Amino acid sequence: MSSVGANVMNTKLSSLDRRKFLRGTGVALALPWFESFSGIAKEAKKNIKRKRLACFYLPDGVPMPLEKDPAFKDWSWFPHGQGKDFTFTKCMETLSPLRNNLTIFSGLSHPAVRRVHGHSNADQFLTGADTGADGDYKNSISLDQVFASHVGMETRHSSLVMSTDGGTGSPRGAQTLSFNSSGRPIPAEHKPKRIFDMLFVKSGQDSAKRLSLSKSSLDDLLEDARSLQRSLSKHDQKTLDEYLQSVRDTEAKIEKAERWLNMPLPQIGIDHLKLDITPEDPRTYLQTMYELIYLAFKTDTTRVATYQLGRENGVGISDYLGRAVGFKLTHQLSHTTKEPNGWKNFGTYCRFINEELGRFAQRLKSTPEPGGKGNMLENTALLFGSASSAFHLSRNYPLILIGGNNMGFKHGQYLKYGQGNESNQATSGISTDAGWRAEMNYTELPLSNLYLSMLQKLGVKAKSFGGATEPLREV
Repeated sequence: MSSVGANVMNTKLSSLDRRKFLRGTGVALALPWFESFSGIAKEAKKNIKRKRLACFYLPDGVPMPLEKDPAFKDWSWFPHGQGKDFTFTKCMETLSPLRNNLTIFSGLSHPAVRRVHGHSNADQFLTGADTGADGDYKNSISLDQVFASHVGMETRHSSLVMSTDGGTGSPRGAQTLSFNSSGRPIPAEHKPKRIFDMLFVKSGQDSAKRLSLSKSSLDDLLEDARSLQRSLSKHDQKTLDEYLQSVRDTEAKIEKAERWLNMPLPQIGIDHLKLDITPEDPRTYLQTMYELIYLAFKTDTTRVATYQLGRENGVGISDYLGRAVGFKLTHQLSHTTKEPNGWKNFGTYCRFINEELGRFAQRLKSTPEPGGKGNMLENTALLFGSASSAFHLSRNYPLILIGGNNMGFKHGQYLKYGQGNESNQATSGISTDAGWRAEMNYTELPLSNLYLSMLQKLGVKAKSFGGATEPLREV
């Protein structure tokens, strides 16, 4: 038996909890929850109740053709109908298997920035602060960090902050969704390998070399895993086998995702057709980032995550995400909707984004909650959206809330708020920047009302957030 196996066997079972690791030859693998090491009878009765939150941001808005446009039926982002009686368009039909686990919203936005161009508003998507169009800049704490302050002490990392472009960006050009209690941006990580290393703690000079596809660190851990398995129930043995395979698959994807990060950034005058990038690169990268969040949640390394899929205004490597479905640059799709198949092209990109979001949500749904009730999705709230709708207009945000059924969220519905724009046509058909300056002769509710509802169902005793004091009762 290896030294690690011996150490595991000599460890009192009750002390081997979520903070423990499987160790071997310079690396340490975070373990998922095992009933075998928790006092089975006591823990079974206890029924662990974890709550998790993940927030995702899509830049540049969504397709919203006019109702008279032939593209309206298939490529309008918002569903047709309302309440329980709604129909997905092609933009969102990939989420159909999750229909009873999600809610779509319209008529919500942040009041402070409704007259600000959408390209400046990713900063306040999770804060609701009045960041303004220019001049002095001040932000406030983001939704995820409020929840992180509530549960962060229970995990190794209080939160996982990610984006495709990484870092913080600039004021009104954020490359992170997360802001601390002082309103300062929290740098986002965009390199899968570095996030992987956060989950699979390494030590020793040669450990990085071991984390490679040709000589996987997992090979060094398998013997110790076999020793550990002798102490596990059949259920936990299956859990460990599935977990190790999931880690191995993720490690393999990281090798492919590294190529994505070496792509040159978009520049004026460059012929983007000549760049060496394939449809698999951005898709694999996106899948890998989702998978890392999944592993972080499954090992209870954190219960809070944010991922900004792209920066506004077509800046950064995130503008290449559209290449996954055959388009040169993503931001251009929102500017060419009047060209032949323009709405379809923009909608096809959104369909791809929703497909990968759904893949991640289904991954959580198919995984039993470790030590708890139901599946992981039922104990995880996923918020997806943008701070602009049609052509960067800072109103009528496209929003999806998925999961969290065990927290009391009501799903299987499409909720419309406000008055005077019930058909979602007040912001439709816009194809120039002049549209966002138009007067607002209809009403919308503050998005922070939804955020307050979410915080309360997540277990935070909040009476207000982002200026809102009234939660949405229908959620």
